[in-house]
Amino acid sequence: MRSTCLFLIVLFLVITACSKGKRFSRVDELSGGTNGTIYDQSSAAFSQIMPAADNQQELLFAVGNSFFNQNWVSSPASTTARDGLGPLFNAKSCSACHFKDGRGMPYLGAGDNSNGFLIRLSVPGQDEFGENLPEPTYGGQFNDLALPMATDEGNINVTFEYITGTYDDGTPYELRKPIYTLDDLQYGPMDPNVEMSPRIGQQMIGLGLLEAIDESTLLRFADENDADGDGISGRPNYVWDVTIGATSIGRFGWKANMPNLLQQTAGAFVGDLGIKSYLFSSENHTSNQSTLDALPDGGVEEIEVDDLGKVVLYVSSLAVPARRNAKDKSVKKGHNIFYDLGCVKCHIPTIETGSSHELTYLNNQTIHPYTDLLLHDMGAELSDGRPDFLATGNEWRTQPLWGLGLIETVNGHTFLLHDGRARNIEEAILWHGGEAEQSKNDFKALSAEERADLILFLNSL
Repeated sequence: MRSTCLFLIVLFLVITACSKGKRFSRVDELSGGTNGTIYDQSSAAFSQIMPAADNQQELLFAVGNSFFNQNWVSSPASTTARDGLGPLFNAKSCSACHFKDGRGMPYLGAGDNSNGFLIRLSVPGQDEFGENLPEPTYGGQFNDLALPMATDEGNINVTFEYITGTYDDGTPYELRKPIYTLDDLQYGPMDPNVEMSPRIGQQMIGLGLLEAIDESTLLRFADENDADGDGISGRPNYVWDVTIGATSIGRFGWKANMPNLLQQTAGAFVGDLGIKSYLFSSENHTSNQSTLDALPDGGVEEIEVDDLGKVVLYVSSLAVPARRNAKDKSVKKGHNIFYDLGCVKCHIPTIETGSSHELTYLNNQTIHPYTDLLLHDMGAELSDGRPDFLATGNEWRTQPLWGLGLIETVNGHTFLLHDGRARNIEEAILWHGGEAEQSKNDFKALSAEERADLILFLNSL
């Protein structure tokens, strides 16, 4: 009798421990790992510092935040630490493109401000570093704004082509394809072979964790020649790293064309705001816009080395909101469907960060970004026709999905994909092609309930 009671007590304790472990386990919720996850579902969910940062890092984070959010002004100005804007630009602050550290808006037509939208420019060919050749007159990026004493480059126009289709169950859907043109060009005609790529700003969460992933980990995900025959052939982009003067694996940007957050941040400062740094010390206009050369600027370095470093710490330390509703039955069904459709072959759920990042709280974290940071052929319909280092026009970096369900809360919209053409998650899936063609077709074959469950899962991330 005593042995029976002892057995029942032990069994009770095991069952209780297991049930408590399942109930209390936050592994699936900790999208940014134990050091980088915050529990926030508010409109400020993308703007919080990682909880493992210390007091000194919190102070630097706050200063970096101020440089990220405050408007820059033209030179000369009494606020010398924040002057040097332009003369050509797309925004006056980083937060203008990444409002509340979130996602930009697509350009929707006449009278619309950029709000995180821009158009990359190039002509066929590459320079000695493998970078795109800039359009000879307008450079590598179209700047639709300018200081009062300067002239902007022109206007952006958009028209829409509407594409209709049906799911296998007969439910209709509609996609909206934007077609962009540039007119009222102020510095002369563009090269007839110009390559244009519209882009919107991405949300900023978890970037430091993505930087902390070892290159060897990313290469394990790659299957450039599709050796396993599953139709998925992700490959790394290798890009020019100006800090070391050599090529490095690309991680950031829509085509993984930036190797690290320092270069990504400095590149955005000069390209989007016309703010020079020690990394990029030339203005963002070309020799064919020589009338701009005589305008005052903020000096050789319009953002100082230390201040740039604080902004980099800021963007490296933005926490990832925890998953929500992970135990909901429909969300669990959607999770299984996500796996069954093969979405996890590119949107890899779980990755371990390395151990060598200078911000130690980014190291040795189990994170759930749902990306492989590799290039994938997404088909002709999503192609921008513009190569970028090793990336072809059809190839795009797998977009991280963490925080997906909070974009509407933070930014008030649900526009997705590189140019914001998808008006919601459902449309984003339907735009998938190339390597994702089979997964898209399998999605179209789902029942309405199954499609709804999948969207609920994606919104839980």
